[in-house]
Amino acid sequence: MAPYSLDLRQKLLHAYERWSGSQRALAELFGVSVSFVEKLLQRQRATGTVVPKPHGGGPSRRLDAADEDWLRQWVHEQPDLTLAELGERLANATGKRTSVPTLCRTLARLQLPRKKSRSMRRSAIRSE
Repeated sequence: MAPYSLDLRQKLLHAYERWSGSQRALAELFGVSVSFVEKLLQRQRATGTVVPKPHGGGPSRRLDAADEDWLRQWVHEQPDLTLAELGERLANATGKRTSVPTLCRTLARLQLPRKKSRSMRRSAIRSE
């Protein structure tokens, strides 16, 4: 979810300074939560600004560059490996257990092909 705009934050702060109403009334007037008003006023008192904090970045990746090199090598050598087989190889080589969705996202980010060769030959019978 994106942070509230700086314009809204400044308007809320000016309204609080001019108006002696409650924080609850300000929250209803601007369509925000009471906790947002409280935190905004706390931030103004503590830092002197109402600018939103930068995004925290989220959790770090489970697989590092060395693990990605292993995956590249295995997919290049044997493109028919399934995600489960890649995960098993990675666990044996590095000791890191990863889920199939994590491996899928990693291969997509590395732009490695997921297309597998056919396991059966084409039928010799032609359909007309």
